[in-house]
Amino acid sequence: MSSSPAAAGQKADWAGIAMLTLPPLFWAGNFIVGRAMRDTVPPLALSFDRWVIAFCCLSPFAWRAMLRDLPRYREFFWRLLGLAATGVAAFNVLVYFGLQSTSAANGMMLNSFIPLLIAGIGALFYRQRLTPAQIAGFIVSFFGVTLIVSHGDPRTLASQGLSQGDALVFIATVCWAFYTLWLRQIPAEIDRLGLMLAQIVIALVLLAPLLAWEMASGRHVVWGTNSLLAIAYVGVFPSVLAFVLYGAGVMRVGAARAGLFIHLLPVFGTLLSVTLLREPLHGYQLFGMGAILAGVAWANRPAGR
Repeated sequence: MSSSPAAAGQKADWAGIAMLTLPPLFWAGNFIVGRAMRDTVPPLALSFDRWVIAFCCLSPFAWRAMLRDLPRYREFFWRLLGLAATGVAAFNVLVYFGLQSTSAANGMMLNSFIPLLIAGIGALFYRQRLTPAQIAGFIVSFFGVTLIVSHGDPRTLASQGLSQGDALVFIATVCWAFYTLWLRQIPAEIDRLGLMLAQIVIALVLLAPLLAWEMASGRHVVWGTNSLLAIAYVGVFPSVLAFVLYGAGVMRVGAARAGLFIHLLPVFGTLLSVTLLREPLHGYQLFGMGAILAGVAWANRPAGR
């Protein structure tokens, strides 16, 4: 018996949800690595090296598609340049610079604003509308994020000023919001791996002179096992796998719903801190993670339920 259209659409939605769950896990690890290696691997070197690794990983699978779609890239070159500049180059550089002076927890907290930024920018510039379920999901999941980053007392957030590091990470979230919205506007027939490779090439061109400036200023990588493993991790998981999965997920569920999954960043960040750094797990963290997951589930309910 063939599946009904409704069932097929629901399966497509759940496939998109699965695709969008792994990127926050990989990105949470990226924040932890960026903070842990702040004195060993300078921000621009970490960003440039990760994309060199990503280029090497993707090239065997994507270069033919990139060359085939090259004439199409010319049709939306400025959009492609914007994607490379915001989501590939600027976001990561700003985050790594921000993590020089702010904590990974603060960085992930500020990233929880991304769904609201996507919704606000989408409504302001692109006339996108949100369903009541999505709005409710945003509120519930953001409440969970607030519980985690405030250690169970949201009132403490009101007394914290925005440091330079926090400001840089916040600007990075604005870049990512535009990246998500612009990615949705790329024609669906464009091969996503080839598109990712093209973005990396452009980003490396943009980052190269900045890396030269960083090295000329006296900041160099302290090579060792930890720095090599850190660069390898950020080059494969948050760079290649996360971007491919996120791009596919955006095409399936839409930019606003895809952005909601950024709320999973502090959830995975907490789990990584507990398992890798042996930090204690508190009740407010468990409650916050439950609220985040409830918000994600609420916003992704099938229409009519």
